[in-house]
Amino acid sequence: MPKKITSVFFCQECGYESSKWLGQCPGCKQWNTFVEEQFSKEEVKKGKTSKAGRALSSEVVTLSEVSVLEEDKLLTGIGELDRVLGGGIVAGSMSLVGGDPGIGKSTLLLQVCLNISNAGTNVLYVSGEESKVQIKLRADRLGKFNEKMSLLCETDLDTITEVIKQRKPEIVVIDSIQTMYNESVSSAPGSVSQVRETTGVLLQIAKGMGISIFIVGHVTKDGSVAGPRVLEHMVDTVLYFEGDRHASYRVLRGVKNRFGSTDEIGVFEMREDGLKEVTNPSEYMLDGRPEDASGSVVTCSMEGTRPLLFEIQALVCQTSFGLPRRQANGTDYNRVNLLMAVLEKRCGVRLGDCDAYVNITGGMKISEPAIDLGIVLAVISSFRNKVIDPGIVAFGEVGLSGEVRSVSMAKQRVAEAAKLGFKTCIVPAGCASECSKVKGIEVIGVANVREAIDRVS
Repeated sequence: MPKKITSVFFCQECGYESSKWLGQCPGCKQWNTFVEEQFSKEEVKKGKTSKAGRALSSEVVTLSEVSVLEEDKLLTGIGELDRVLGGGIVAGSMSLVGGDPGIGKSTLLLQVCLNISNAGTNVLYVSGEESKVQIKLRADRLGKFNEKMSLLCETDLDTITEVIKQRKPEIVVIDSIQTMYNESVSSAPGSVSQVRETTGVLLQIAKGMGISIFIVGHVTKDGSVAGPRVLEHMVDTVLYFEGDRHASYRVLRGVKNRFGSTDEIGVFEMREDGLKEVTNPSEYMLDGRPEDASGSVVTCSMEGTRPLLFEIQALVCQTSFGLPRRQANGTDYNRVNLLMAVLEKRCGVRLGDCDAYVNITGGMKISEPAIDLGIVLAVISSFRNKVIDPGIVAFGEVGLSGEVRSVSMAKQRVAEAAKLGFKTCIVPAGCASECSKVKGIEVIGVANVREAIDRVS
């Protein structure tokens, strides 16, 4: 008799499962993200009964009996990556590296394989997208590999599993998870079911054999390809590459990390011989800053434990239409509108008939409220066409009543500004006493937006 087919619908953004098609996903609230996948009744029954009769092998212990030891972490040889990972690679961990196609995920992991294999660690690189010749051409640009580096071009999960069990490498790279195929799942490679089940098998290998596995996942801008967002709850670490693929810089951000902080970032520069670390991101972001230009202010944001200085640019001009145009690049559009409303109400600045454009240079995407004061001063500078002293740094959160509120780790921000040669730092009044301990820079505390504007005028 023919197999009875059952249809199940999955959300490509979050993996929500439904028995029927839905226009909006109840889990992530995204529209038109459901795709249909079909299963036979025998496959469903097999999946439910596969664990029947299995003996209990796990040992139950009390929490007081568990001893906590510092994990031995394997250094990758790339300081920026080690920072994001929380100090290195933990044995038996599973890490997901996501990002747009062509942004540098495979290049970074190949550099990690180069450093680790040259240090004497066995590495297996599994590619389902490129041939051995293509990988060899890229590897020759990065450096010289030794016999500790093994290469496998395969998409069948059963074959990959057997190779891992036979060779027992310490590090495995899967590039990419969308190309892997599990024969026990009837859906096509790259579907939600294939990606999830394949990752589940690899996760069992990582935890059971103590092998550290990196998997690469592609994410398109419209989120139409299933991948990292479905797997985030399964893996130990989630890293995302940010930045324009046509630009030279790359930002590696830790979204999830069971072994370290989730707020750290690593900054890289793409060159012909691979990705190079940017050890001083603030200096890199401020390179090429214009002189004697209105609407330009330097502010500071905290990315994990690292203070990052960057330039905020604003352009305010009279609108030629009835409805003024507002645009924000690198920060929240609604936040910019809110700050402009504060300027109109609390400072009497008429911006209702002006177009306003706010840009964070370097392509960074910052959502921290501490950059509010920098945005406000940049808008005022452009509106009045007055240049702000290039030696000034300003940061602070702006409230709806125009007050400048305190921010965390203010002393570290001021110290970073002093290290780069800035002479004056405008900070919230609540942080002034703490920040005044930093030598080599003048600290000015302001209680509200009007005071800050008077200081730079």
